[in-house]
Amino acid sequence: MKKIKIKKGILSILPLFCLLFNGGCNINVNLNVNNTPRLKWWQKTIAYEIYVKSFKDSDGDGIGDLNGITSELDHLKDMGVGAIWLTPCYVSPQADNGYDIADYYNIDPAYGTMEDMDRLIDEAGKRDIRIVMDLVFNHTSDQNEWFLKSRSSKDNDKSDWYIWADPKEDGSAPTNWRSIFGGSAWEYDENRGQYYLHTFLPQQPDLNWANPEVREELCNIAKFWIDKGVGGFRMDAITYIKKPAVFKDGTPDAEDGLAGIHSITANTDGILDYLHEFRSSVQDGNDIFTVGEANGVTSEDLDKWVGKNGVFDMVFSFELVNIDLPDENNWCVTRDWDLKKFKSFFSENLLSADSADGWFPVFLENHDQPRSINHFMPDDGERIAKAKALSVLLLTMRGTPFIMQGEELGFENVDWSSITDYNDISTKNHYEFLLGEGYSEEEAMAGIRRFSRDSSRTPMQWDDSENAGFTTGTPWLPVYPDYKEFNCAVERKDPDSVLNCYIELSKLRREHSELTEGDYKDILPDDENIFAFTRTKDDSKAIILINFTSNEVSYDGGLTEGATCIFSTTPKEQRGHLAPYGAVIYEM
Repeated sequence: MKKIKIKKGILSILPLFCLLFNGGCNINVNLNVNNTPRLKWWQKTIAYEIYVKSFKDSDGDGIGDLNGITSELDHLKDMGVGAIWLTPCYVSPQADNGYDIADYYNIDPAYGTMEDMDRLIDEAGKRDIRIVMDLVFNHTSDQNEWFLKSRSSKDNDKSDWYIWADPKEDGSAPTNWRSIFGGSAWEYDENRGQYYLHTFLPQQPDLNWANPEVREELCNIAKFWIDKGVGGFRMDAITYIKKPAVFKDGTPDAEDGLAGIHSITANTDGILDYLHEFRSSVQDGNDIFTVGEANGVTSEDLDKWVGKNGVFDMVFSFELVNIDLPDENNWCVTRDWDLKKFKSFFSENLLSADSADGWFPVFLENHDQPRSINHFMPDDGERIAKAKALSVLLLTMRGTPFIMQGEELGFENVDWSSITDYNDISTKNHYEFLLGEGYSEEEAMAGIRRFSRDSSRTPMQWDDSENAGFTTGTPWLPVYPDYKEFNCAVERKDPDSVLNCYIELSKLRREHSELTEGDYKDILPDDENIFAFTRTKDDSKAIILINFTSNEVSYDGGLTEGATCIFSTTPKEQRGHLAPYGAVIYEM
């Protein structure tokens, strides 16, 4: 029978049409797989996070900038990147490397000008790449004009734009809450005779989302950047924006006598009302995507956060990156985990996102996390093989993959010996906290080397010249000493490099639609060595097998019987066997 293509808008009136004019009809409607709408551009592309300060310096001051990013857009295009997430490049005193914003409507002079941003958006667009801005809306800088006015008195028009509270009777902080970065979450202000709340640093006062004027202004900021032509937003620390109606002490959980603020304020009832309002005002009707940094949101909660009834298109869950960290305040206490636990994260979150008609952001690294080859693989060498194995997971899993700059080169954690070598304020505060908890300097430094955020922030390595081609000046953070071997220029020439593995995988994604649109199924959920799953669309099936061990392992060759190997990280693929950290892709 001949197929008739029918526009989506006609589907709802088709039954009535058939009854009126034909007494019923039998038409084969050509719909997408599983009768779901076709994927949007951001569901099929690859996203790439740029830590602006560390990507490429164009003017020799040692700090990455917007013009540096523009100069290297072709590197990203080669990897199939269609969305670039920029860490904050707004005006900022840089107390937390830009996550303390003084002016959301202007570019920090260290990174360039608004004209430079306009040119970046335009040049990226010519390469079918959209720019995604980082919206830091839980807090501002203490140098933001809103806060300067708010702290000046109790009766100005910004007085209620932040979270203020009176001291306890003895003059101490309103509660015993500990900030994410350590120390009290309250800071006393002499002018007002009150404390203000800061979930992170004292230089990052929390905004009062209960004030509708605040919410309206934040929506205006997002609309400003949409008008500039950006393709979406990453929403920073968004689970902390709603505060409890009553401020009460929490149960102390460490020697400092304080209680971690995360368990007290994250995902407070009513937060989704605020975010639905934001989505309705900002996103609906615009061709953009949003992804929330959703610490504390689990797979059971996803239907409220993503999809048709949710507030974002995707959320970054912390379940995977905290798989070995039971307490984010204490980097010296880790827990054992196995590959089955690792795999269950993907299965549970993918199922939850799909059931809500939502989407999943696949990531193993970001600017707040250690490098994935140190985080998720055994500490036994084989750096290139491990990086390739993880690249296969990242670029074949169902969802939108997010690559952290340097991940495509096989970057690993820094192993600096002294706390004075580190820049990150969170790392330094964690170090002091650990010493206060009674850990030795050696133990504290072991935790720092395992989890410090500086590991993902070292300058990008472009070539083997001085400072790895990042800058002609003195880099703001030291270039990692391995840059002679692990850099873009060297890896681009080496067909067996990590970079060329990423480039080849991105090409496979474009050529084999099941790798972007196909369903996901874990086919060896109980295997302790191999992560094996399928991606299926219509009559096409891809079978992906990844060895997470340093040993050669075997699997039932019947899993790939009748299939053709279309990719292997090792030169000699043998059906039924995987080399140490080997990964293969078969296609039916």
